[in-house]
Amino acid sequence: MPTALRLFRYVAIAEACSWAGLLVGMYFKYVAATGDLGVKIFGPVHGALFVLYVAGVLAAARAGGWSRGTVVLGLACSVPPFTSLWFERRTLGRREALTA
Repeated sequence: MPTALRLFRYVAIAEACSWAGLLVGMYFKYVAATGDLGVKIFGPVHGALFVLYVAGVLAAARAGGWSRGTVVLGLACSVPPFTSLWFERRTLGRREALTA
């Protein structure tokens, strides 16, 4: 697997994990009202990983020869929580199945 695709896989997983951390932090800030430490930590982490995910989609698209529709879908999957995992499995999992 080319390096860009491997890095995309790692960034997609990390981005989803940061979403989870941010959602937990938001729960403690707004529902449990125990403070905003989780949001202060995971907010910037998720923001950075979001930007890396978008860059990763573009780099992986170039390395993997993705269609324009696949790129648009990958970018759209950067917004709803955890869809980066679905997109990563859909694109890279399909690629691995074809090369096996």
